[in-house]
Amino acid sequence: MHTIALSEFRAQASAMIDLVERGETVRILRHGKPVAELVPLKSEEQAKVPSWKRPFEPVVLPPGVSLSQAVLDERSESPW
Repeated sequence: MHTIALSEFRAQASAMIDLVERGETVRILRHGKPVAELVPLKSEEQAKVPSWKRPFEPVVLPPGVSLSQAVLDERSESPW
């Protein structure tokens, strides 16, 4: 993590953004106290997306097996 005063950040904003692009975090201080952090954006995979919104592979059943039978078989094999 890089820590920099606000006045220095203003003078070096482009360089600080370059650091963030490379994955670094930049903490900005005003009068010696932290006021902001620049952090890299998370990729979509890392972002907190609810499980029901995540894409998934469709279920492929063997030929001749119905979905209802596959569900019943799965339930009977489950330990709980």
